[in-house]
Amino acid sequence: MSVRPILKMGDPRLLRVARPVTDFGAPFLPALLQDLRDTMAAANGAGLAAPQIGEDWQVVIFGTGRPNPRYPEAPPVPPTVLINPVIGPLGDEQETDWEGCLSVPGLRGRVPRFRRIRYRGFDAHGRPLEREVEGFHARVVQHECDHLIGRLYPTRMTDLTQLGYVEVLFPGLPDTPDD
Repeated sequence: MSVRPILKMGDPRLLRVARPVTDFGAPFLPALLQDLRDTMAAANGAGLAAPQIGEDWQVVIFGTGRPNPRYPEAPPVPPTVLINPVIGPLGDEQETDWEGCLSVPGLRGRVPRFRRIRYRGFDAHGRPLEREVEGFHARVVQHECDHLIGRLYPTRMTDLTQLGYVEVLFPGLPDTPDD
């Protein structure tokens, strides 16, 4: 398929609420999933949501199964397609940690997220998928699913003094495919 342009913060399309997928046999779905995979791989992303490439569907992909150059200290997350996700916290414990976003290139911010979550939805073939996860995996899922409700990570931050440029905060760490 193809690498698609990633919408950047400020584009009003990133603020829309995505629609659920109701037909898992629809011809658009395999093409959309391949475009998401190709685009995420080209950008060294840890995840990507359909709204980030201008598609208003409740579809996210995440994980690489290997260390990610943008997050070298993070454990691998299994490659996953998650459609029509529902997330629930497992407890009240939250962690604040650094996040970046392909739609907010060059910046990182410390964002509070639930440490442990259960997520459920459907895979690429419409089969139910449910997992309990924690740490970086939970953070990635929460981040990507925020895109489906029109939220970017800076709107979750509680202290904007903890927002900065990757080149200043983490010299030598790649942030975009052009780095």
